[in-house]
Amino acid sequence: MSFFTMFSLDKKITNSTCSGYQDQHPHTILYNILSWRDSDYLNNKLNSRSIADNCHCDQRRTVCLKDPKATCQVASNVLVKTICFMRSLPSFSQLPSGDKSSLLRHCWVPLFVLGLAQERIVFEVTDVPNSSILRQILLRPGLSENEAIIQPTLAGVHRLRTCLHQLWNLDLSPKEYAYLKGAMLFNPVVQGLSAILFIEGLQQEAQRALQEFIHFLHQEDTSRFQHILLAASAIQNVSHSLVTELFFKPVIGNTNMVDLLTEMLFVQ
Repeated sequence: MSFFTMFSLDKKITNSTCSGYQDQHPHTILYNILSWRDSDYLNNKLNSRSIADNCHCDQRRTVCLKDPKATCQVASNVLVKTICFMRSLPSFSQLPSGDKSSLLRHCWVPLFVLGLAQERIVFEVTDVPNSSILRQILLRPGLSENEAIIQPTLAGVHRLRTCLHQLWNLDLSPKEYAYLKGAMLFNPVVQGLSAILFIEGLQQEAQRALQEFIHFLHQEDTSRFQHILLAASAIQNVSHSLVTELFFKPVIGNTNMVDLLTEMLFVQ
């Protein structure tokens, strides 16, 4: 059984109808959707924690970074530290190249999110111009489904921020972050691994080290280990496309993210 299987927090966002619009005239609805672009109002909504708990129509709105230049630079620094962490582990270096590539593809986002949390990175988002779904349908009939889905949504950002706040509330120490990163990196359920037993042993070793460290420093907090596992499990719900499109697409453009990460990992 995987390290995080029992602590899965997968929550699906379902479609809903805003009750506030049910009694309005159809033309009024269309006008509100197409003209809902007041920047002050929208930015306040986007960066309010209460919005994600209310209307799912707001959650589906596509967003981008409010300050991409500064935020992308910070995110790039976190990514470099993430790759350096992986390369610094002797046990990771001993793995076959294929296994290292597989773990990189599967685990770089969880490790990156842990890096964001450890560095206490705060970011703001704003509405993407012409991001209304109906507006896209009316003005860009050729827009493919994949193009619409790949754009970061407010719901995805809220999911990421929830993970960060869970980790911040735990106030993890540098060693706790290191052990947790090791437990998430050495994931034996990743498909295509050749050294599965070795990788499973490394994960168990990291998990045991984390548990022992918590017991040594937080003997009075018997639930801390479980809370850390829950927070780590929630990270698995942060999508690769969200992180790539939100933090790195403004910098790398159409460059393949996995190819870029592979080059960073294996460069001498």
